[in-house]
Amino acid sequence: MIQPQTMLKIADNTGAKIAQCFKVLGGSRRRYAQIGDIVVAAVKKAEPRKAVKKHDKVRAVIVRQKKEYKRSDGSYIRFDDNAAVILEGTSKEPKGGRILGPVAREIKEKGFEKIAGMAKDLV
Repeated sequence: MIQPQTMLKIADNTGAKIAQCFKVLGGSRRRYAQIGDIVVAAVKKAEPRKAVKKHDKVRAVIVRQKKEYKRSDGSYIRFDDNAAVILEGTSKEPKGGRILGPVAREIKEKGFEKIAGMAKDLV
């Protein structure tokens, strides 16, 4: 359950470390985002001399969430943190070249095949 003001860990190598969600895309009254949803976020912490700087506005897709997520087979999946991957513009392509940490397999089902392919472990 990602909502505005939620701090997200960035799970790629774009240089951003922490971003704060300020808009959940997908409807005017949409309150929460979950795995596979796109949010607009502001970068709060970033590494120097990288592609993404502090205070940048970015679009990101949620790849991990702390709140348990019910799968279609009836099982649940839950992660230790809320994490996102920064996207290139308005496309579904990732901006970075590596994905760090595990990624839920729902990402591939929602059309982010490139992110799923780059991830080391798909849970």
